[in-house]
Order: sequence, then C-alpha cells, then structure tokens
Amino acid sequence: MAPTLMQIEKVAVSEVLVRNRMRPVSDAGVKSLIASVTETGVMKDAIHVRKKKDGKLYLIAGAHRLEAARLMGWDEIPAKVWTDATDDWARLMEIDDNLAGAEMNALDTAIFLAARKQIYERLHPETRQHVAGGLARQGLANDIVSFAAATAEKFGISQRHVERMVAAGRALGPDQTAALRAAPRPVTLKDLTEIAKICAATERYDVVRLLAAGEAKSAAQARRALDPARGIQSPFMDPVEEAHAGLLKLWKRAPMEARRRFTADIATDMHKLLDDLEGHSA
Repeated sequence: MAPTLMQIEKVAVSEVLVRNRMRPVSDAGVKSLIASVTETGVMKDAIHVRKKKDGKLYLIAGAHRLEAARLMGWDEIPAKVWTDATDDWARLMEIDDNLAGAEMNALDTAIFLAARKQIYERLHPETRQHVAGGLARQGLANDIVSFAAATAEKFGISQRHVERMVAAGRALGPDQTAALRAAPRPVTLKDLTEIAKICAATERYDVVRLLAAGEAKSAAQARRALDPARGIQSPFMDPVEEAHAGLLKLWKRAPMEARRRFTADIATDMHKLLDDLEGHSA
C-alpha cells in the first residue's frame, strides 16, 4: 500500500513527536530559519509527519523547522501528514529532504548517502551490484539504474562523488560519527576517504579518537601518528623515526621477489651502511 497524503494543512507543534533522527538539530540552522521567518513572515516549507496506527504524529522531515516554530512560540505549523508510510519510506524522505535542502557538512552527507544506499537497494534489490551484473549477462538489465547513477542524477553530483561518500559513510559506526561531529575541526571529504581505506577497526577507532580530541589535523596525519607495533605515538613524530617506520612497513608488505630486486638495487649502499654500523660498534 502506497503512503497517502491527508488533507491537513497544519498540525499542533506540541503534538509532533521527534524520534531517532539521523543528525542533531543545529543551533545555527534554527537561528537562520527564525531570522528568515521573522523577515518574510512565512515558513517556506512545510514539515512532513506520519500518522501511525496509534493516532500519534511522528516527524519525518523538518526537525529544524519544528524547533524554530517551538522557539517562536507557534501553536501550529504547516505540515503534510502521511498515513500508511513504512519505516523505509519515511527514512528515505528524511534523507532526501536533508540532502536536497539542508546545508550539510561532509560527514553528514556521507552518513546520509550511505543510509540512502542501504534503503534504496532494499526497496530496489535488482539494482544491487551482483544482481544487476547477473541480469546484465542475461540481457535483462536495460532498465536497471544503479544507486550511484540514480542518486547522482537526483542531486546533480557525479557518480564517483556518490561512491566515495557512501564508502566513507559506511565505514563509520554511530559512536564514531558522534565523536567526529564534536571534533574541533570540520571533518573533510578527504578525511572521510582516508578513514574508509582503514580495514582494522582498532586503527579506525584510534584515528577517529585523535581527530575528535584535536590531536591530529587530518585523518592522514592521524594514521601517520599510529605506530602499529607500539600503539599511539605523538602526531609530531621525529622525521627519522617516521621514515624508518614507513620503510619497515613497506618492506613487510612487499612480496619476496620485490624484496630481492630491491636488495640487489641498493646492494652497494647496504654494504656501506653495514660497514658504518660495524665501525660504530667496534
């Protein structure tokens, strides 16, 4: 059953329940809305709510508008009331309302796009990568549009940008997201892309912790500050120590044939260095 829009133009502010939102309300965003309403005399967009079987109204989209109305002392607020709305449908509307109309930072955009992908593929299972690939091999995928393509077209951004943001958003848990929101420096797309590369959960938590505490200016710097053998090191690691750690890391990751070729290439330098070490120890 498709959601139905009821013939209701306003609802009581006090009756709208706010539960399980994807991002907190921003004080700056609410103040900006209040300033706009004060100047124009109207709230440009209505909020969206769903009326459940218990008869209560639950907010779908418009948390900032609702909070602005409360602070301005409004008894009622313009609203579109939906019935027969599923949880996925309501969440998708919340996501799209924010992506299309809100001033979103890189972190929230990544989280929202990752959630949108999850819901989109649940509603359209034929667009999942492996399913779509199988249908394409059977010649049945002419009308299938991937999530990245559909989202890129909807919001006017590139598919590559969508894919990078989704990968970043999927890498973070709720507690990590909350920690990064509280970081003294805004988290950038470059930071999120770097975090998405991390396979080890412990390293990811450590990188997030350093960013949240303001002990690293970027995710890349935070990763450089992590010594896998000895735990957390100072973000201002000695250049010699940092170079040594980098060489050792590359050596351990290299296949044996690459090690042999590298050793042959630097054999002369190695002999000189070994002679120096023997001279120092004598």
